[in-house]
Amino acid sequence: MTSLTAKEASEPIRGADLLVNEVIGVPAGIGATARRSRSEAYDAWLARLLPARPGVALVAVGGLGRRQCAPYGDLDLVLVHAGVPGIDEMAAALWYPIWDAGLRLDHSVRTVAEALSVAQDDVKVALGLLDARLVAGDAELADTLVRSATDHWRRTAVRQLGPLRESTGARWQAHGELAFLLEGDVKEAAGGLRDVGILRAIATAGITDALRPAVHAAHLRLLDTRDALHQQVGRRVDRLLAQERDGVAALLGLRQAPPGRAEAVPSGTPQPRPESAPPLSDGDGDALLRRVAGDARTVSHALDDAFRAADRLRSGRRRGADGRPVRRPVARDVVEHDGELVLARTAIGARPDASLSLRVAAAAAATGLPIARATCEWLAAYCPPLPTPWPAEARAALTTLLGAGAGLIPAWETCDRYGLIDGWLPEWTRLRSLPQHNPVHRFTLDRHLVQTAFEASRHTRDVDRPDLLLLAAFLHDIGKGLPGDHSKVGAPIAEAIAARIGLPAAEAEQIATLVRLHLVLPEVATRRDLADPVTIGRVAEAVGDVTTLDLLYALVRADAAATGPAAWSDWKGRLVAELVTRVRTTLDTGDVPAPPAPDPALVAGPLPVVHLTGDRVAVAAADRRGLLATVAGCLALHRLEVLAADASTVDGRALVECRVQPRYGLPPDPVALSADLRRAVGGDVSVTQRLRGRALAARGAGAQPRVVWHRDAATDAVLLELRAADAAGLLYRVTSALDAAGAQVRAARIATLGGDVVDAFYLVGAWPSDPERARLEAAVLGAV
Repeated sequence: MTSLTAKEASEPIRGADLLVNEVIGVPAGIGATARRSRSEAYDAWLARLLPARPGVALVAVGGLGRRQCAPYGDLDLVLVHAGVPGIDEMAAALWYPIWDAGLRLDHSVRTVAEALSVAQDDVKVALGLLDARLVAGDAELADTLVRSATDHWRRTAVRQLGPLRESTGARWQAHGELAFLLEGDVKEAAGGLRDVGILRAIATAGITDALRPAVHAAHLRLLDTRDALHQQVGRRVDRLLAQERDGVAALLGLRQAPPGRAEAVPSGTPQPRPESAPPLSDGDGDALLRRVAGDARTVSHALDDAFRAADRLRSGRRRGADGRPVRRPVARDVVEHDGELVLARTAIGARPDASLSLRVAAAAAATGLPIARATCEWLAAYCPPLPTPWPAEARAALTTLLGAGAGLIPAWETCDRYGLIDGWLPEWTRLRSLPQHNPVHRFTLDRHLVQTAFEASRHTRDVDRPDLLLLAAFLHDIGKGLPGDHSKVGAPIAEAIAARIGLPAAEAEQIATLVRLHLVLPEVATRRDLADPVTIGRVAEAVGDVTTLDLLYALVRADAAATGPAAWSDWKGRLVAELVTRVRTTLDTGDVPAPPAPDPALVAGPLPVVHLTGDRVAVAAADRRGLLATVAGCLALHRLEVLAADASTVDGRALVECRVQPRYGLPPDPVALSADLRRAVGGDVSVTQRLRGRALAARGAGAQPRVVWHRDAATDAVLLELRAADAAGLLYRVTSALDAAGAQVRAARIATLGGDVVDAFYLVGAWPSDPERARLEAAVLGAV
């Protein structure tokens, strides 16, 4: 047998399955049968390593203790002894063959008293001992440990769950929520396998029946996912990375859906795969993500319920003078009972009100109190579907629910777990757990819609119709997942939902308008020249009135906040606010406001002029061609990204104003930047050479770039839009190429979308001829 060094023994070994299979005979495979077979093979092999001796037992915890061994999982072993001599030598003789076989090992040597003492101080050890199982040796000693650990946990669980909840929260903070991550850790993230272990511990303590059938099914599917991930990668890995997603889905039998026909995978639907099925090449990674998200939500919701039950047990129930738990009315047909919301006795009848489930959800969101599980089950079983159109009280309850603020998300998640949402909105099945493959988005589509409604509740006092704002925020991305532009596709869907809810035709049409235009303000603000009357006039014409403008402005801010921190910035906020102000003036007066006057400091005094203030760089120099390219190159040299650029000529002076941000987070030295700008605009050859060298060095492979022309998008210019991979110095290269081709750039707008850019260049002059457009396009693409 080949011995491994200590470092090798602790490192993952690709292909270690061959060594392990050869030495131990551990079978591969995915599913409960394969996991049990691996556990039995490990048991048999480990039993041969431990010599028979009274007062010594080898106990497995972790995955082996539960008989849920992953293909490349650790072995967690405890050598329990009754104070026998020579135990250290026996332990060494046991551990080294395990390391030699290429296995990771977490081990300890303890007496029963020592193990219980450690469990007393460390809740993780206490939970681990609940999975303890005899592998070999003294059965009576192992049984004593198992019984004592279980009894100890049952006696101390209520007290220990407080620290456990704190450590669990820290883990969630570090790893995020599995349901909403594109590359989540199926073990450590919230809703993952680690949380199932906590549920099992709470169930063992008898606090609540935490391991219900839905949780058990979700647990098995998460275990299958981890098995497939190990098998796909060939080593232990718990994070489901994007490049492994399709392969894992194929191993699980989740076939790739035809284009445009991706189907939802309900969280309660098992996806069986024959143990001997060969790997496939056409796995549906999105179906896998949706299944994992649904299972993670099931686990997370069960754990929330379990922790609340523990909290009630620890704090004691509130009881009245008659000794019964206190009941307090909180809304029509809804009562608080022992810290949870339940139905009033009068609400339970042969013909329940169809709006009852919505009213209960609204009460839960408004009060911040959870809905009792039995109440959710009763509503799911007996509450009739809503008629079309909805009654007024159902519509009012939906508005209250969406506008409840922080209480919305937990109340919505609870209703979704019990299938109530599908009864309100049949479209929800398509949206549930739909991944958004964009690094800017932090949530799945369904959660993003709910989160946007929550964020919109912060702006309800800024608009005339807060109810329309909340509904539009909730429906704004309803078209995602369908072919075509989701704003245009989603507008008629949102209008139909609004009509079904019972809104008048004019208000349903306004919901459709808000959905169709919800991207207009940020796209125009970041990609068009806001000083151009054509830009303002086009937006004013599309919006139509101030009420719609205010609703769109609030919706834009809510959407950005719900998307993630990368979706908004102070610079973007200022641009959108400036656009809204100018459009409002046009809608109020009918006149397009004049463009802002140039900075007086730039049009007076000796040249060159360089001003650096915050995120603004302003330069004035003698009028000459190529000044914008020179300034852009100098900024790239100092690792500044240009977000917007304007070039103009006033009284023989060329003015360039740029909005910038540091490319790598640290601002440049302002003295050095100012000096380089002065030399560069003055024609210093050394600076120009440095700029060219840096720009050439920054070139690299990327996606195929594309040029799009826009006619009549500006007052005195045509618009050339470049869509390409982002790179340092890109603006310098493109503006240099345009200048060399004879084009004059009066403004540029730079929009970065993940790893890509959409850069708009305003070229002074009339619409060019076909040969002229081809020549300019070739120059730009050559520079990229």
